Amino acid sequence: MLAKLFVVATPIGNLEDITLRAIRALREADVIAAEDTRHASVLLRHLEIRKPLVSCHQFNEARRLGRIQECFDQGQSVALVTDAGMPGVSDPGERLIAHCIREGVPVEVIPGPSAVLHALVASGLPACPFVFEGFLPQKSGRRTRALEALRDRAATTVFFESPHRIAKTLGALEAILPDRQICIARELTKKFEECLRGTSAELAAAHRGRAWRGEITLVVAGAEHGRRHADPDPESAEEP
Repeated sequence: MLAKLFVVATPIGNLEDITLRAIRALREADVIAAEDTRHASVLLRHLEIRKPLVSCHQFNEARRLGRIQECFDQGQSVALVTDAGMPGVSDPGERLIAHCIREGVPVEVIPGPSAVLHALVASGLPACPFVFEGFLPQKSGRRTRALEALRDRAATTVFFESPHRIAKTLGALEAILPDRQICIARELTKKFEECLRGTSAELAAAHRGRAWRGEITLVVAGAEHGRRHADPDPESAEEP
């Protein structure tokens, strides 16, 4: 096999979500570049796959390019995986993929589970158009400005958020966009999966003081969603 980079989406919780194509790519690869080799080892043991592992995370990705390029120079293929979901989407991988494109190394993306799309569909909010913003800023001032920017945005917006900050984010949403429909999607595909839907004010009041746990994806309706419900399109209304 010629040198190639496989970008492999992996389960975000439920291991049954691994695709047949992802399993094939992991079996065909000579080396697996993993965000956390310990985490990747759990998946590989489940799939009964044994391959050499090299770490490739946000703190060493730039330094790892030379090591991975050596694999390509030797005609080896490399599979890139992160702890969950699609590499390069709020996860390591962007630098490596760009490097391969520059160097002419073929890149094959293996699609699969996505917390962004899962939460967007589960929210029941309009999925087209939507904007994915990644993680909300950690500092309160920047987080507030990011949420204020949603006042006039027509598109549905999806964020990742830490369980340690979601309470503060809910409080900010309650203050800035109290009537905006939102969905808090937690622990997607896992045993305790939960999707909480309602306005910012409703969910903030219902879960004040809660100790949040698990991976969280936050979906915020666009401004147009509220306007459409308040003022239906006259052209779509039935004739009297």
